[in-house]
Amino acid sequence: MEIHASKNGKLLLPKIELVERYELCEDLASHLIEQAQLLYHGGNASEEGVLLGMHAGLAAEGSVVSPNEARWITMRMAELLNWHAPQLPDNTSHDG
Repeated sequence: MEIHASKNGKLLLPKIELVERYELCEDLASHLIEQAQLLYHGGNASEEGVLLGMHAGLAAEGSVVSPNEARWITMRMAELLNWHAPQLPDNTSHDG
């Protein structure tokens, strides 16, 4: 995942940890698809509104994923749902 690489492409964590983080993010994106569809079809929000709300939860303090991973998961969900990608805030903070 490019979010775990420096600007010149050097990995910022060991490969095994990169694989674990990728699998966590991919699993979260896949598992959240049904919840996103339920929210959307329940008439609570637009596609973008659902994704923005889910991103806010994923990026909140205390989340198991970093803000950059939350961004990746949200964009992956949009891709899996075949929804337009939402306009997310630019995150330039440290990817902890």
